[in-house]
Amino acid sequence: MALKKYKPYTPSRRYMIWYDFSDLTKKRPEKSLTKSLGRTGGRNNSGKAVTRSQAWGAKRLYRLIDFKGYDKANIPAKVASVEYDPYRTSRIALLNFADGEKRYVLAWKTVKVGDSVLCGDTAPIAHGNRKQLKDIPEWVNVFNLEVTPLSSGKLIKTAWSYASIVGKDNLLKIVFIKLPSGEVRKFNENCYATIGEIGNDQHQHVVIGKAGRQRRLGKKPHVLGKNMNPVDHPHGWWEWHSSIGLKKWQKSFAGKRVTPGIKTRKNRKTSTRFIISKRTKN
Repeated sequence: MALKKYKPYTPSRRYMIWYDFSDLTKKRPEKSLTKSLGRTGGRNNSGKAVTRSQAWGAKRLYRLIDFKGYDKANIPAKVASVEYDPYRTSRIALLNFADGEKRYVLAWKTVKVGDSVLCGDTAPIAHGNRKQLKDIPEWVNVFNLEVTPLSSGKLIKTAWSYASIVGKDNLLKIVFIKLPSGEVRKFNENCYATIGEIGNDQHQHVVIGKAGRQRRLGKKPHVLGKNMNPVDHPHGWWEWHSSIGLKKWQKSFAGKRVTPGIKTRKNRKTSTRFIISKRTKN
């Protein structure tokens, strides 16, 4: 995945960095695997803005991604194309199955047109193949991970992300996985995961450059509360970029008390019993 810079004929162009899309093999998506979701711009049925910093953005089609894969167990497929997806940071790959069906999946780091892909217990340990955790050896990177068996992939779906299998307990049928946040968590060995790492590893170096591109992505400017008037925010009224002026605590846009920097996860949350070690990244 390569990036490109622009000639600095405007101040915003000077630092702008974007994709060159040299890794794509097809510009138009598969028509049978797309649909229009529509947008609200953060407004409800009466036209009132209920979600801040949301805009309409450019028109785009949603690609139907197959996050399961186990219903195509032991049916071989080949990569037909690598495409761009406006709804996610990763690339997607179009698979042509031997039975004639076509599906989109998340593209892995070493994906190429013509690669063979297989899902199931007979699939070899290779990038792009999808297997149950009990059939994947330790210290192998995975993505598109299920939380409960035979549901669909819920974790590790963004650009250049992966998790590592760090241990197994065959007696309890548990697999220990280290997530990108550094958290080590227990998973059922029957959960499915895709082997490899998600591609588009240069996404972290992208520089939007100007506010107009953010608006086309569906993001409106987010103004700090202390830069507003007191009628618009509890932090408002103060001059320039000074402090918020509240001695006791900070408040949200709705006027509720907030304490920044503290953990907000509930101690009695049901999934806490699956955590072996807490996350290291905030």
